[in-house]
Amino acid sequence: MAEHEVASGPWQEPETTIYRGMACGGTGGELSAIDSKDGKVVRIRPIRYTDEYSMDELKDSLWSFTARGKTLKCPVKTAPPYQSLAYKKRIYSKNRVKYPLKRVDWEPGGDPDKINAENRGKSKFVRISWDEACDIIADEIKRVRKTYGENSVLAVGEDGHCQSKIIHMVGGNHINLLMRTGGFTREVRTPDSVEGFYWGAKFAWGAQVQAGLGMFDNGWNVIEDVTKNADMVIMQAGDLETTQNYASQWMSRVMRFWMDIGIKLVVVDPFCTYTSVCHDEITWIPLLPNTDVALDYGMMYVWLTEGLYDVNYVETHTYGFDKLKAYVLGEEDGIPKTPKWASEICGVEPWTIKALAREWGTKTTSILHYCGCHVRGPYSHEPGRTEVYKLALQGFGAPGVQQIHLFSYGGGKQAVRPTPYGPMMFSEMHAMQFYPADQTIPRTLVARSIQNGHSDWWGSPQIIFAMPDEQFEHNFYPIEEDEGGAKVHMLWSEKPCNQTCWNGGFEFQEAMRNKDLECVITNHPWLENDSLFADLVLPVTTPAEESDIVGSGMGDSIEVVAVQDAAIPPVGESLSDYEISLKIAERFDPELPKQMAEGRIEGEPAFGLTIEQQKKSEYERSPIVSEIGWEELKAKGFYVPKQDPYAKDYKPNARLFYEDPESFPVGTPSGKIEFYSDQLEENFPDDKERQPLAKWIVGGPESEGWTHDETLAGERAKKYPFLVNACTGRWRFHAQCDDITWHREIPTAKVVGKDGYLYEPCWMSPEDAKKQGIEDGDIVKVYNERGTVLCGAKVSERILPQSVMVNKGSRSDPIASEFDRGGNINLISPAGPISKHCYGFAVSGYLVDVQKVSDEEMAGWVKQYPEAFERAYDPASGSHYDGWVEGVE
Repeated sequence: MAEHEVASGPWQEPETTIYRGMACGGTGGELSAIDSKDGKVVRIRPIRYTDEYSMDELKDSLWSFTARGKTLKCPVKTAPPYQSLAYKKRIYSKNRVKYPLKRVDWEPGGDPDKINAENRGKSKFVRISWDEACDIIADEIKRVRKTYGENSVLAVGEDGHCQSKIIHMVGGNHINLLMRTGGFTREVRTPDSVEGFYWGAKFAWGAQVQAGLGMFDNGWNVIEDVTKNADMVIMQAGDLETTQNYASQWMSRVMRFWMDIGIKLVVVDPFCTYTSVCHDEITWIPLLPNTDVALDYGMMYVWLTEGLYDVNYVETHTYGFDKLKAYVLGEEDGIPKTPKWASEICGVEPWTIKALAREWGTKTTSILHYCGCHVRGPYSHEPGRTEVYKLALQGFGAPGVQQIHLFSYGGGKQAVRPTPYGPMMFSEMHAMQFYPADQTIPRTLVARSIQNGHSDWWGSPQIIFAMPDEQFEHNFYPIEEDEGGAKVHMLWSEKPCNQTCWNGGFEFQEAMRNKDLECVITNHPWLENDSLFADLVLPVTTPAEESDIVGSGMGDSIEVVAVQDAAIPPVGESLSDYEISLKIAERFDPELPKQMAEGRIEGEPAFGLTIEQQKKSEYERSPIVSEIGWEELKAKGFYVPKQDPYAKDYKPNARLFYEDPESFPVGTPSGKIEFYSDQLEENFPDDKERQPLAKWIVGGPESEGWTHDETLAGERAKKYPFLVNACTGRWRFHAQCDDITWHREIPTAKVVGKDGYLYEPCWMSPEDAKKQGIEDGDIVKVYNERGTVLCGAKVSERILPQSVMVNKGSRSDPIASEFDRGGNINLISPAGPISKHCYGFAVSGYLVDVQKVSDEEMAGWVKQYPEAFERAYDPASGSHYDGWVEGVE
């Protein structure tokens, strides 16, 4: 902790400063300084590493490299995400939960007449004490287990879309309690950010974790290689000026440097992204959502017919090229995948496809994106594979031919860096989320599992880290009774955003109203989204209120570790998830909290009962003990580990494969990049949606065996004529920070309706707006057969005709079943899987209609649903706590 004097004056006193990585993505983020005074946060700001260290002390920690006559250096000043810099407004949001809450018409005990499950998301809450809340939770866990079986409690956790913590980490703490008191069912996170790569690309180049290729290649080598060798970088469905902000604004500097040294940047995206808008030099190529496969094959046709691919590489590094060639040239199905064919599907003019293909085929080109919408839609395994095909045809791994994705954003490479979470180890509370459970349910199947009482899926029980061949395992919920199988009757979530961040949100809401679900608990600092459908809401502290030790990584210019005391006392009666788990544990056994704190995982060293002991234990199990002592770390507040002196001699992992594919094979059966997967052919020979070779899949009606009919060529398009592009929001992170007042007042963040409500923007082209009779600023309904969300029209040339763009993550504001005012677009996304054997989510690139809401229609809704429209609302921050709690203090 550091203390400093500010400018003199009778109104000013010394402020206390702590250093904290506080990204909303749970990965630390670049360091911020939180200045506080009199128990309140005054400001949150970037820092300079020289605030605590001299440049001489930092000389072995800061990196640099020179390319094309210019030098890219590690910044001495941090660039935290702007959500973090505005986090003061989040801490003191009007939506903050300060006390334990119980739904007014719910009573514990399992009596259907007292549960009133149908009122979740409708009825209000009342304040209760911590003692009452903990007693209820402990009693309900015991009762539900005794009545329905040990594994009848569902633990919903989170390792990503959360706040950055280590000791108090979301997701692992309630599992720590549940696994020590009996059994539980564990919700398993699917690879939400990379669905298409998980379900598709793994069959083209193996499991990226195993092979160390592409998005799992650490940053220094990839960034440096691209900087020194690439002529062009293609950003296909990736908006770095937005999505980088889960951790830092570092990639803005990298892109600026690339353009300064002559690297051409091209954005291929349905929406003119903020990256495109911010940089005049960038070329934008718009296409219709979820049509990337057609565009890719149109370019491949040019490459194959004009000889613009690496023939030698294809012969020595790939498998199944003859099958790819036959499909592209039309020898397989009689349809050549020409630029004209592609254009009719994706909306890009044939000459543009040809020009892009020829420039790509004659320049050293890398692909860059972050969680692009094209790998998060229906049949996303197909663009996931065609991306690998494009890289392979251009000599993937050659100097300047890389995939820059997620883990390859970081700048330097420290010698002590063991995980994507920077110098801190993958913390124990992260690890707890993956504690083995007898019974699991994929996150994408929670709603249907509850509603139907059963489900089945293909893939590993721990889906996100599974190897390709584990996708051929058939799993079931519930498992056999003699193996511990039990239907879920209680849900406890430490990350209440399933309806906002995952698939089929309205279906999830209805599952929460299922009478068989007798108790729903959420831990959350804010009363929003899934918490509105809970029976008990437990108030949780934010990072500023917690004493912790955090690392940073995954997208920062450099990785650090920071140790800090709390900047401010807890708001209201808030406790951290860790403290909550210990408090409830007392109801099971007075000695259990001590056991949980002192030795939480078998074989790990004792951690100690106090938070200070916990912090020191996390430090001692990290690799930084070899570089800095505990007392010095506490005195400084943060530490920047030394760079690996041999880092510049390392090659990107893909280079090893490029240079010697026999000694460094990829993780496929052939050891080569596979255009054609014998694994898929052998295991799923009748799967027409994910065939051995990636294809343009139109889909069709369910009655004909299709999972999706979500293209403009299908029957449903006659009723729902627009493809929605659900991008990550610029002014929030997933479902977080939608209530930050400083952001909401930005014109592109919300649309002020004539009723004074700030609606989530629905971007549409002037051509489509005219056809629909919609003007800029109108209230519109975006809908399909799954439900309706209200938005505000944003008419702009930034979106292609026949498509609309609505940022995902807006908070739910329920009006009625399948009707939402908050613009939460995931509510109307498909609830089903990506395809028959791939139970990931499809949350972009699906069909909707958009219609203007007339004054008469709005008046009818206000009359029909008076409670929803009269609910407390603040235009500055949105719907909030006062509208959902009786007897507000």
